[in-house]
Order: sequence, then structure tokens, then C-alpha cells
Amino acid sequence: MTTVTLPTATKAAGRPVRWTFPKAATAVGAAILAVVWLVPLLWALDTSLKPEPETTRAPITWLPEAPTFAAYRSVIDQGDLIRWFLNSTVVSVLVTALTLGVSVLAAFAFSRTRFPGRRVLFGIVIAGILVPPQVLIVPLFQEMTGLGLVDTYWGIVLPQVVAPVMVFVLKKFFDGISRDYEDAARVDGASRWRIVWSVMVPMSRPILVAVGIFTFIGAWNNFLWPFIVTTDPSMMTIPVGLANVQGSYGLRYAQIMASAVLGGLPLLIVYALFQRNVVRGVGDAGIKG
Repeated sequence: MTTVTLPTATKAAGRPVRWTFPKAATAVGAAILAVVWLVPLLWALDTSLKPEPETTRAPITWLPEAPTFAAYRSVIDQGDLIRWFLNSTVVSVLVTALTLGVSVLAAFAFSRTRFPGRRVLFGIVIAGILVPPQVLIVPLFQEMTGLGLVDTYWGIVLPQVVAPVMVFVLKKFFDGISRDYEDAARVDGASRWRIVWSVMVPMSRPILVAVGIFTFIGAWNNFLWPFIVTTDPSMMTIPVGLANVQGSYGLRYAQIMASAVLGGLPLLIVYALFQRNVVRGVGDAGIKG
């Protein structure tokens, strides 16, 4: 008779999970953090559904007595919301695509090629992470003005394309990919371009999705630079447009919260759709880096 030994994973598959103190503490901590993160979102949604006089009433109540969408209608009526959504979408997609392209090429160069001054240049890129974006506002605005790119999509997009932290993350990920794949492709006659787009990019899909999502969220939420480089209301993005609408009607809390909900809703949808890819990409970056 032949004896078959089951793998350890198969044996343990039917066992109940044992709640040790570290596991329980981690679960409780995660639950507390989830509540802390959700409470402001729920409060914003709750306030946005209240009539304006009820938002300043004491004592504070969670549930509105007479839920209404008047705040949402006011925000939409007082601004070109559809146009701002379109502008934010175009800007965020362009920034994400160009950032991924530039970061992939730079990371591949630092990870897989040898050239004079490579370490010094990579050190300069890393040092760029420490430079606050606000420091570059004046020279960037002067540059965009000189190029005639104020109040244009490219004027909003181009200064956001260079992302040193994304180059660093992708470079560390590429370092963890075995060179055997690259050598095999080179034996088959593949050029460096073919190796990048046919070998490295497909193998790095999870981390590329994660980097793309984080870049998209950062571009969508960016307020300072679009606020500086746009004066035409038709070129404003969602954060800038909603801030201008808020300024026009002062401190009306229901409308302010309605603006926040409308501005953040697309990001919640994007993250919900790609959550697994983001978690997997971040996990792979940590393992391979």
C-alpha cells in the first residue's frame, strides 16, 4: 500500500484559526483605525443631507430630521461641476500615464544599466523626495508663463509628472526581478526597449497598478498647483472649482460637506475597484524591495 503524505498547507486548511493575543490585538487595532477613518466620512455625508439651519443647531445630532439633497443641488447649480469633473479626469489620467512612463524608464535605467555617474544621479533623484513642492511653485509658474501654458491642460499636467518617490519604488522592485528573464530575452534578440515593455512591465503589473492608483489620487486631490496655474473657470479642476464655489457662499456647512462628498466620491469608486491590486502591489514592493 502506498502512503500519501498531504502537504502541510492542506492539513492546516480545515483547522480553525487560533486567536492568539498578537492576532487579537491586531484585529482590535485595525477595527479602531477603521472606525476612526470612517467617522469623518459618515459625518460629512450626514451633514450634507441636513437642512442648513440644522447643521449649527445645538445639541448636535447624527441623523437629520428631514434629509434633503438641497446642498447638493446648490453646489451643482452654483458651479460648472461637469466641466470640473472632466478637467480633473483628463489631468489625472495624463499625469498617471506620463508618470508611469517616465518612472518605468528611469527605474529600469537605474536598476539594469551601468553608466558613469549613475549612483550620483540616483542620489539626486532620492534627494528630490525631500524637496517640498511648495518651494518650486514660483519657478514652475514662471516657466509655464514663459511657455504660454497657463490655463492649459499641459500647464497643469507637466509639473506633476516627475515623481522621485515612484522612481525609487519601481527601481527597488526591478532590483528584485531575476536577471535570467532579461538574459533570455536578450538571447532571443530583444532590444532594451523590448525588454522593458515585454518583460519588465508585464512582470511588474501589480506594483504598476498600485503606483498608478496612488498617482491618480494625488493628481485628483492636488489643489495648490492647479489653483496657481488656472484663472479660467472652465479650466479648473474639482478641488479648485469647489473651493471657489465655497468661497462664494461662505460658511454653509451642508454645502461644504456636499462639495467634499462629490469631490471624494470618484476616488472611493476607483479605490474600491482596484483595492486588491493596490494591496498586492504594495505587498510585492515590500517583499521584493
